[in-house]
Amino acid sequence: MLLALRNQLKRPLTLVFVSVVVLIAGAVAADYFTGLPESAVATYVGREACVDCHQAESLAFQGSHHDLAMDVATDETVLGDFGDVIFEHDGLQNRLFRDGDRFMIHTEGPGGAMQDFEVKYVFGVDPLQQYMVEFDRDPEASEDEIGRLQVLRISWDTNRKEWFYLRPPDVPEKLEPGDPLHWTGVAQRWQTMCADCHSTNLKTNHDVETLTYHTTFSEMDVSCEACHGPASLHVEMARGNSLFWDRHHGYGLAKLKGEDPTGQLEACAPCHSRRSVLDADYQAGDPFCSHFNLELLRGDTYHDDGQIKDEVYVYGSFVQSKMFHKGIRCTDCHDPHSLELKHPGNETCTSCHQHAAGKYDVPSHHHHAVGSEGAKCVNCHMPHTTYMEVDPRRDHSLRVPRPDLSVSIGTPNACSSCHVKDQLESISADKRDSLTLYQDWLLAASEGDEEVAEAISKTDQWCDEACEKWYGDERQTPAHYGEILAGLRTGDSAVVSKALRYVTQPPEIAPVLARATTLDELLQNGRGREAISAAKTVLKDPNEHPILRATAARVMGASSPTDAVKILLPLLDDPSHLVRSEATKALVSSGGYQTLSGTRQKQADAAIDAIKEELMVASDRAGAHMAWASLSEQRGDYLEAVQSYENAIRVQPEMSGPRTNYAAMLDQLAAAAGQSRAAQSAIVQLFGGSGTLDALIQQAAAKAKQLRLDELPLLGRDAKLASDNADVQYRYGLALYLSGDLPAAEKQLQRAAELAPDVEIFSTALKLLQERMSETGQ
Repeated sequence: MLLALRNQLKRPLTLVFVSVVVLIAGAVAADYFTGLPESAVATYVGREACVDCHQAESLAFQGSHHDLAMDVATDETVLGDFGDVIFEHDGLQNRLFRDGDRFMIHTEGPGGAMQDFEVKYVFGVDPLQQYMVEFDRDPEASEDEIGRLQVLRISWDTNRKEWFYLRPPDVPEKLEPGDPLHWTGVAQRWQTMCADCHSTNLKTNHDVETLTYHTTFSEMDVSCEACHGPASLHVEMARGNSLFWDRHHGYGLAKLKGEDPTGQLEACAPCHSRRSVLDADYQAGDPFCSHFNLELLRGDTYHDDGQIKDEVYVYGSFVQSKMFHKGIRCTDCHDPHSLELKHPGNETCTSCHQHAAGKYDVPSHHHHAVGSEGAKCVNCHMPHTTYMEVDPRRDHSLRVPRPDLSVSIGTPNACSSCHVKDQLESISADKRDSLTLYQDWLLAASEGDEEVAEAISKTDQWCDEACEKWYGDERQTPAHYGEILAGLRTGDSAVVSKALRYVTQPPEIAPVLARATTLDELLQNGRGREAISAAKTVLKDPNEHPILRATAARVMGASSPTDAVKILLPLLDDPSHLVRSEATKALVSSGGYQTLSGTRQKQADAAIDAIKEELMVASDRAGAHMAWASLSEQRGDYLEAVQSYENAIRVQPEMSGPRTNYAAMLDQLAAAAGQSRAAQSAIVQLFGGSGTLDALIQQAAAKAKQLRLDELPLLGRDAKLASDNADVQYRYGLALYLSGDLPAAEKQLQRAAELAPDVEIFSTALKLLQERMSETGQ
């Protein structure tokens, strides 16, 4: 009886408990499912919204190079001496002074006269600081907009505490106003060269019609949201009362952590890489190849074995490394907020490379005195190259030094970078002062200094013999893609079969950037048939890396129209923006587009229109308009091509190229107008409907002639500045020929043939010109 009564009393309590549990579970479930709308879009809120919850990270960030990437010029931010200082370069007496609160410079302006300019902004903090002047500000611009900013070449060395003139590489002479490299030229323009990697949420806002900028950003420097993405959703969730983050949006930020390092690496890559931009919509967390085109291992920016030569900003070298393929990420070595190394000296490396006690950080491994420069891991495995006169940057391909490759294919090596100075006494005294850095030796040798080249060769041989003695049978000298690239670039047919095999190797054996470069070099060096065959193989695998597939698509531009349509048309819908872009351009250049009709042509037209959007991200550069003009011309849209060529001339009137291409198009139309209805229609469209066809053709010819005359002095300037560039000499020679100055044309073509004796077109053009001059008695 008592038991029955007890059970009856328990029943309501159980029901209450179950009801409470159900209610709680229902509330939790409702909380989980009642999140932000799936369509919610994050916006930028600024670093102040992050500080309360992330104080440690905020403190580490303060004073970092990201924090100080750019700032308004004030007493606190300007490091250079503006105390009425005279600084001289190239015969110019420049004065740096104050005008009240303003920082001023008296220097050569865009017209050549010495003028006073206000320094509005500072750029960077260590090892140099640069200074920027604003031009062409729209009177109607709002306070948060910036007009055209030009970066002065007169810069402040923050270590030596002195002014210096930052010359462009290999340009020892004075830069004249109007030169793109002059501080007022496009190569020193903040918007085109610097802005998107030194600011957060930058919008360039270039107006092609008025040639003005209305540039904005959410924060002036590289702030929290540059790396983590716009944070409004994250802040909203953090300040809410939910037990959960959002089921659709997660934390509301870019996913930079987890087992897969890709998210973090690709958040850093947009600014730490040499790349072109596919669109202006990138946010941290987006796939890199959906917004950027990483530069391949070009011979002018990387050495044949992939070591850095020109300024390539880390990512392109890092993706070649074993570290990358083992899943190492930036924050394994660098604190992501202070940007400092996590450990001092060799501990940065030995914190992971601990295998056997003392295996690496000992003389038996590095064969140098403990504590010396030669005992530092980075000096052997991450040798540096100095850019901007004072900024040494380390190669992140993290490779074993290979003096054996230096001996066989002429690439640099970390051992010789230190020991080449041992040969200094063998060099003529008048050259020694110019050989301060290893890169100075390499440059002198590449420019034909046989004495320096011999000293480097002796050093390489000595280093190779030393490594052989030290490591013996344990020495690592595996086959390297540098041997393939060097062979392709020197025309060695013996490496072609190796190159074809290398292109299809798995990524853990062959870095994708090296494979893509190999495929591209096959095409560039006269192996089109083999390159096209390899490209077809690559494109059969949709899981191949977008960089390799995009290169393969570009190679298909050299194929027949039939093959191009078959292979490339399906790629116009590829998930990768990069692949779609290259496939579209290749479809046009191959002639495949011109064979399309109906729905297939509409599909291609939509893809080509998207290319215009991609190119106009750089609407302030003539090259973007020239590229679109060329596509439009190949497409048969001559009105669009003319508008684009004229835009290119307006945007960069000092640039050679647009007028020559424009003139060539008009000449082709005029020549074809006698037989082609399409050419006749284009001539009528371009030059009006009045007058006879012959009169309109004469107008086209006259326009082409004038364009070439306008281009001639620009080509002459280029030929003078790039006196050792065979292509530039050849183009100037052709322009002189078309202008009727045959003796001057002969001189330039002779120079091109001497500089590049293996390029048949140069010697052939010279021979034909000389035959004509002989016939005409010149």
